[in-house]
Amino acid sequence: MSIESDMIHVEVVYALPQEQRVFTLVVNKAMTVEAIIAQSGVLELYPEVDLKENKVGVYSRNVRLDATVRDGDRIEIYRPLLADPKEIRRKRAEQAKASGGADPVTGGKPNAMRKSG
Repeated sequence: MSIESDMIHVEVVYALPQEQRVFTLVVNKAMTVEAIIAQSGVLELYPEVDLKENKVGVYSRNVRLDATVRDGDRIEIYRPLLADPKEIRRKRAEQAKASGGADPVTGGKPNAMRKSG
């Protein structure tokens, strides 16, 4: 086996609201996700990234830090959510009902074809 056949191309991605950083690397295919992230330099550039807290994934699928990746994979480091999406939708629906912008029974868009009770 040659050394070249043991190497793969991967990307490490970290996105902030204002920017997205993509680190392109050639690594040994036996390296773990955690080792690849460390080698990318993202942890030095963004000290707020804590791999014990931040989830990571490959193409939007969560993976463990001890997972290995394949040639061409994109490792993504996820930031924590600022708010619960379900809670935001619930509050938006309540506001729409209160303002008359939603059907009072279903909570959805008003239906002109529906018989009023």
